[in-house]
Amino acid sequence: MTNLMRKTGLAAALLMGFAAQASALSLNGAGSTFIYPLASKWFYSYQEATGVEINYQSIGSGAGIQQLTAQTVDFGASDAPMTADQMEKAGGGTIHIPATMGAVAVVYNVDGIDTGLKLNGDVLAQIFLGTITNWNDKAIAELNSDLSLPDAKITVVHRADGSGTTFIFTDYLTKVSTAWAGQVGQGTAVKWPAGVGGKGNEAVAGVVRGVKGSIGYVEFAYAAQNKMTVAKMKNRDGKFITPSIDAVTAAAAGALRRMPADFRVSFTNAAGEDSYPICGFTWILVRPRFEDHAKGEAFVKFLNWAMDDGQKMAPSLNYAPLPASLVEKIKAKIATIQY
Repeated sequence: MTNLMRKTGLAAALLMGFAAQASALSLNGAGSTFIYPLASKWFYSYQEATGVEINYQSIGSGAGIQQLTAQTVDFGASDAPMTADQMEKAGGGTIHIPATMGAVAVVYNVDGIDTGLKLNGDVLAQIFLGTITNWNDKAIAELNSDLSLPDAKITVVHRADGSGTTFIFTDYLTKVSTAWAGQVGQGTAVKWPAGVGGKGNEAVAGVVRGVKGSIGYVEFAYAAQNKMTVAKMKNRDGKFITPSIDAVTAAAAGALRRMPADFRVSFTNAAGEDSYPICGFTWILVRPRFEDHAKGEAFVKFLNWAMDDGQKMAPSLNYAPLPASLVEKIKAKIATIQY
């Protein structure tokens, strides 16, 4: 064997080794079910393009934060920003990377009402408090004089797990209803006064689809994919708005103007006649430093890809892409992650 052949063979072996190492690299995450339809497309597409495998458990924002804190995953995802106490327990300095924006749709399954149901924040709060229990209640009828409301019991369906979708939903109700604020309040998990629970957006959607007279809340992508009937919500400017990409983008406009440096901001009940009132960010949660250099490098590359190619995939799945002005700031934050 000539010296050239030996060198060529060695080079080929090295290349094969590097390729095997790249293909074997995997990252693990857990959290938000809100983002899962989009995230699953991202992770599949990114693996196809780069060979890097990203495994993700769609188990709810609360559980994702717990796993990040326990350091059993490389990253978390949450639709609720971590509190100062949660960040301290996680080791401090958890970076919040806005990944996408979406709406929480109020979905219902009522005979004779295939479209057009209108609700406001106070009535929605009373339904979930259990003080409005029938579909032909006067308070609902006053908002829907054009509909023939049935004399049927309301079944409330809510999340049973720690949920960022619940955080967005209860954050909204806390802002618009003093009764809700005083009795239940805001959180990823709350003490529900009424109803039945389901784990994950998927389960809530399934219960509402299967139970006549039910009402629940799910991320808009689940409502659209399951062809569910959604309510129009009265916004801060007095307009009844159906959840949509444009309505989320309109709601986020004010939040983007007052965006804090750590990106932890709420934009429920936002001003603007075109704004849908129940929407928010999903954040990817990551520790400020990766001990594993290869994983850290791979994840930073993925985050930058998500800000570019990933955002282009959002509208087809009913998520609102992040505006370019925000993406620029996020990339600067991504650049601070150490590995």
